[in-house]
Amino acid sequence: MSCVVLLTFVPGAVGAAATAQPGAMRASASVNSGLGWMDIRDTSGVPLAEYLFATDHGSLLNPGNGMWALLITLEFAGYMVIVTTAIWLVGYVLSFRWLDLFAGALTGVADGVAAQLATPTALLAATTIGAVVVAYLLVRGFPARAAAQTVAMFTVSVLGPLLLAEPLAAVLSSDGILVHGRDVGLSVAAGLNGDRNPEPGGLIVTVQGDLADNFARRPLQVWNFGHVVDGRNSCRVAWSSGIRSGEVSAVADGIRDCGDSAAHAAIVNPGAGQLGTGLSLLAFGTVLLAFAAYLGVQIIRSALNAVYQGFLAIFGFAAGGFVYGPTQTFLIRNIVDIGVAAARMVAYTVFLGVYVLFLGNLFRLAGDQVMAVLIIGGVVEIVAIWQLRRLRRGLDRGATWIANRVALAAQGSSPAGPGSSDRMALGMGTAGARNSLPAGAGGLAALTVISMSPATAWLAGKTRNPLSPYAWKRKRAELARMEYVPMSLHRQQWLQANRDSWTRAARVRAEKHGGAGTPLAVAEVIDALMDAGIPKSELNGVLTTIGALPDDVLHADRALAVQNASMSQNDYVPQRLRQALAAWESVNNHPVEPQREVREHLAFAARARIAARKLARDAPGPGAGAGTEVDAAFVDTVRRHWDSPASLRTAVPANRWRSVGAATRHVIGTEAAAAHSAAVARYYDAPTAANRVLADITAHRIATLGRAHPDAGPGPWDH
Repeated sequence: MSCVVLLTFVPGAVGAAATAQPGAMRASASVNSGLGWMDIRDTSGVPLAEYLFATDHGSLLNPGNGMWALLITLEFAGYMVIVTTAIWLVGYVLSFRWLDLFAGALTGVADGVAAQLATPTALLAATTIGAVVVAYLLVRGFPARAAAQTVAMFTVSVLGPLLLAEPLAAVLSSDGILVHGRDVGLSVAAGLNGDRNPEPGGLIVTVQGDLADNFARRPLQVWNFGHVVDGRNSCRVAWSSGIRSGEVSAVADGIRDCGDSAAHAAIVNPGAGQLGTGLSLLAFGTVLLAFAAYLGVQIIRSALNAVYQGFLAIFGFAAGGFVYGPTQTFLIRNIVDIGVAAARMVAYTVFLGVYVLFLGNLFRLAGDQVMAVLIIGGVVEIVAIWQLRRLRRGLDRGATWIANRVALAAQGSSPAGPGSSDRMALGMGTAGARNSLPAGAGGLAALTVISMSPATAWLAGKTRNPLSPYAWKRKRAELARMEYVPMSLHRQQWLQANRDSWTRAARVRAEKHGGAGTPLAVAEVIDALMDAGIPKSELNGVLTTIGALPDDVLHADRALAVQNASMSQNDYVPQRLRQALAAWESVNNHPVEPQREVREHLAFAARARIAARKLARDAPGPGAGAGTEVDAAFVDTVRRHWDSPASLRTAVPANRWRSVGAATRHVIGTEAAAAHSAAVARYYDAPTAANRVLADITAHRIATLGRAHPDAGPGPWDH
């Protein structure tokens, strides 16, 4: 939908601008008389600026025709502006009149540069350097290179005065190499079109006339009348005469008189079909303009490149061409590029001639099927633009190849043998590599270098690589990171200090058990580190550092996890008691089996041993001088019944526990905890069934003594 809007309103605006002149909207006026200065004519001699769209402009009684006529006339004006400009651009570029605009100024500048550089002093210095190089090559045993260099210097000395007398004459003069290249191309194109005696100036007019017929006259007739009226000679003459008169009525009367009633009916009945045909013509006219613009840019670029190389050649003929190496190669490249510019002129003009010939034959064979040919022509023009790009790249590669071969010959070197890449002459640099890159890659590389330059970073407000995406966000992030880095460094230093401290503590605990090679030693180290507050994520790293076996670490870690997971959550029972009971229960739940080795079972036993030892260690004792406060009879009663919960509850009810002092209770707790610690230690040292039974008894005993509810009274481990 957007394309339809653009094709409708943009050309309409162009047409409105073209018709905005006195009398332009009258039915008897040419809508594009402002284009007369281009002087583009078809092969019948009718100027395109005088073309008009013959149609009924309506009246008060027939406003519909007036509306269609207005829209179609605006479309027609825009189409003629586009097509006429494209055809004029092709002819103007090939005529080289644009070069005359600044040829005088360029010639004067070139003469001034040559006068300043081509002095006897510069010539003497350059030839002396060249002679020294020749002598050096002879001394080093390279007579062939010395001879080639001598011939090169002689050639420069002969051609230099001739070219320095008028530096840009070969490029800018009417008899220069560029004009000759254009004339050769036009002659070839004329020969392809059947002209055996071509004249360049006339050929440009012929090319413009053919383009005018193919893209203006025939399409306009199909648009206006539904078919090409030039098929009848009388209608051809009538239409041309009517257009020259500038009157719609003259065109209508002439078409009616020549007997083409269908065409006359189309004039008096404008409609939506003609409006749609105009949109199609506008699309293909735009493609034609793009082709003409691209061809014109390439021709102008070739000519200006030749002028540029002619300027650079002044330096080579004045001095650089006498010196072996890069400066001499540079002169060779200048000369080759000037010659290739002429070849480009031949190629581009022959390309245009073949293109015009092809389209002309298509239109002649198509008859009234002009719209079909326009569709094919639009596709051909798009392909032609792509082919012109390939042709330009091929000529660029060819120029580099020729310059390299000539430079190698001047330096006395030979090209690389078959099957290997060409050797590059001194001064060619990376031209071969550049020509192998896709179009635009060199520019992108240069842009990348500029963007990554420190100077660019300073100019862009201290922003590194400012042309890359998110460069400014990355700058802010890096500045924030710079402020955060000292804190992060301090945090890492503190963490390393903690790691060193944990490692020292682990080594000390392991040394007490003869190293970290046993399940008990690993469990002891883990217990010490956990008491020191080590994060779980750092634990295995410390154990690996002190030499603990991975399996022992895994089993000890699992035993601790099982203890914590199975431990009672009753807060009335002291935590050490709950840990001791849960650890011993895990020993019973993980016996030695075919799928569980003794070492894994010992890891659980080691965990139980540590938990029992910590219960005995942390159990509150009676204290110094508390012997007189201990109720010996109560202690004896508890001892007789502490292996049976029911018997203990009967013999020692809750009020009896409350009636005795803390020292009495603590004696009982200390004795029971010590007995359990000793039993578990014996089992770890000798994991037999008998020792397990003894440990089960002591575990059952401390479980019986533990107070699970406040109503049961204070227990042996309560303060």
